[in-house]
Amino acid sequence: MEKEPGRVTMQDVADKVGVSKALVSLVFRKAPGPSEQTRAKVFAAAEDLGYRVNRTAALMTARRSHLIGVMADVRNSFHGEMVEDIVEAADRAGYEVVLGAVTPTHGEAKVIDTLVDFRCEAIILLGPESQVDVLTEMGRQLPVVVVGRRVASSTLDVVRAADGRGIGSVVDHLVGLGHRRITHVTGGAGSIAADRRKGYLRAMRRHGLDDRVDVVEGDFTENAGVDAAKKLLAAGDLPSAVVCANDRIAIGVLDALRRAGVDVPGAVSVTGYDDSLLAQLGHIDLTTVSQAPREQANRAVEAVVGRLDSGRHEPVSSVTLPQLIVRATTASPT
Repeated sequence: MEKEPGRVTMQDVADKVGVSKALVSLVFRKAPGPSEQTRAKVFAAAEDLGYRVNRTAALMTARRSHLIGVMADVRNSFHGEMVEDIVEAADRAGYEVVLGAVTPTHGEAKVIDTLVDFRCEAIILLGPESQVDVLTEMGRQLPVVVVGRRVASSTLDVVRAADGRGIGSVVDHLVGLGHRRITHVTGGAGSIAADRRKGYLRAMRRHGLDDRVDVVEGDFTENAGVDAAKKLLAAGDLPSAVVCANDRIAIGVLDALRRAGVDVPGAVSVTGYDDSLLAQLGHIDLTTVSQAPREQANRAVEAVVGRLDSGRHEPVSSVTLPQLIVRATTASPT
């Protein structure tokens, strides 16, 4: 069969280097055998000729795909930052990333099935809300790393920030400024939101403010923040500070308060969690908590590599220490 006109093939690359097509295939599949000098020559020839690897065909013939599936919520800007760091870490380790996007119409189960269908050798789940037994069963089939959520399982690796301590540091900061009436807007019923709620409650008790505990239920969206702020405004007696379960909620709270003419931080201090790119913008300048996303990404990929390349079988759990980032949305109460 004749080659399609204008299409560069693997054989063209082999002819340019002066080696066999089989050797070029080994190079592209990152298989052992070819020397570093030969690999360099093959990649240089491929670049000169404009050759692109037919990944579908490569996956069909390779015993390993060297693909890591990553599940992320496309509405979550923090997940977007994590994905960038995971891609970088995976590239250093010799792996490619397949992104599975969770949307309102494309849930976690469907995303995971798709990643498995793509022959991903391992899956990194960012903030999953699936039942623990479902995740545990998945971990029996292939390496699974849960990021951001506290999970106890014999088959799963876990990488997360100490969320309770992170929210606690926010409350400590506000109490240090003189705040006593501190409201918490939650992220919903999920396990991540529950850890942050517990961190708020423990910190309030630690400061002897049990009788000042005030919780407004929400979810991890800007709309939840707007709704929470409207409830506080309607009550007619605003707290001096609002601790939000993430930055998106905090941005909604800020928007509603400022539209109502409430001075932030003069009348009400507002805090978030995640240190997202939005939180860092000058006109928002949100006091928040950094979860060290790059460190979590590195640890997640290290967990995958440990399973796939080093033969590790026992589960590992890695906890990073979050860092309070003080900006312009918090001040002493007036």
